[in-house]
Amino acid sequence: MNVSSSITQTVVKHERRPALPALTGIRSLAAICIMLFHFTPAGLRWAAHPWVTLYPIVDIGFVFVSFFFVLSGFILTYNYAERKVKPVDFMVARLARLYPIYLLTLLISIPMIVAEWHARGHSQFFEGMLLTPLLLQSLLPKLATFSNTVAWALSCEAIFYLSFPWLVQLRWPRSTGTLLAILLVLWVVGITPHILYLHFDPDHLGHIADRYSGGFWLSTLKYTPLPFACTFVAGVALGHLHDALQLSQRARTAVGVVGFAGAWIFIYHFAAQTPYVLIVGGIITPLFLAMTLGLAGPGVLARVFSVWPLMIVGTASYALYLMHFNVFILLHTYNIPARLGLARVDPWISYAFIILLAMAATRWVEQPAQRAIAQWWKQRRA
Repeated sequence: MNVSSSITQTVVKHERRPALPALTGIRSLAAICIMLFHFTPAGLRWAAHPWVTLYPIVDIGFVFVSFFFVLSGFILTYNYAERKVKPVDFMVARLARLYPIYLLTLLISIPMIVAEWHARGHSQFFEGMLLTPLLLQSLLPKLATFSNTVAWALSCEAIFYLSFPWLVQLRWPRSTGTLLAILLVLWVVGITPHILYLHFDPDHLGHIADRYSGGFWLSTLKYTPLPFACTFVAGVALGHLHDALQLSQRARTAVGVVGFAGAWIFIYHFAAQTPYVLIVGGIITPLFLAMTLGLAGPGVLARVFSVWPLMIVGTASYALYLMHFNVFILLHTYNIPARLGLARVDPWISYAFIILLAMAATRWVEQPAQRAIAQWWKQRRA
């Protein structure tokens, strides 16, 4: 075999699969819902029209973190399942993608670190200072929200990334029935610790836990990697199911409609009566799987979620998620909207600023740093 044909085969073998723009679009809505969940604006409750208001969706916005884990496992499998990538190359690519914005967020969070010094014991503070830059804070429930409340999810994601090169090399079944059974088992196993928590009340709360409850075991379920591992692996299994099914546009749209309709029905009719711990535990993960499958290819739903405003914000959804919490607090700690005479249109003006800041950080920090790291690693590998 001559050199040119060898190169051609290598290029074909590692050719990237088609982009999935609708999944980028849905990420924008998920990130915005999480931001609204943390800082719900006054007046969002529309009591006169309970079936129109978006408040029920925002009120369980925390659940979209689980959706991000599903999307992460699915997209990684979609992109890497047919490619032989060395673990070190994969981790460098992930580091290049995630750490520049994370480092920027650490710099933005310096005022929060000062607050952590006064709020925690010295030993716990130094543990947080050591683990947080290494993305390991989620391993300790008490430190998971150190300096940036939402960064625990990125810490969990980094740990999932460590396992992915080995997960993707497993001999996954090609039978749709077997893959569906695996998804069912993952869902049951993933929610079981939360059911046990609800039954045994290990934190001795004396009442059903809600989003304001605390306790070591509840924090373990909310912020550490292991309780979310099945959710991430379910995304990986869904990636293999996606390839096995080869859905038509009509079938894909039908699956997506079932997912979105089911989520809407649950949120507006059952979420208020469902224990918080079960929602955190992924009781609606099957609906997220259906939504993902419905958007992972051509179809009516995919066209709806691929419109350019959602795509623009979706490209910056990672930065938006990671930066929104501390930036919003800093804006209001220093009364920036009021000083600019914009208090009357706040918090909406703060939301707009945070979204624009996330887009700017993606454009001028994340993407250039990612290219620079990739080029450096390519030269080093050469």
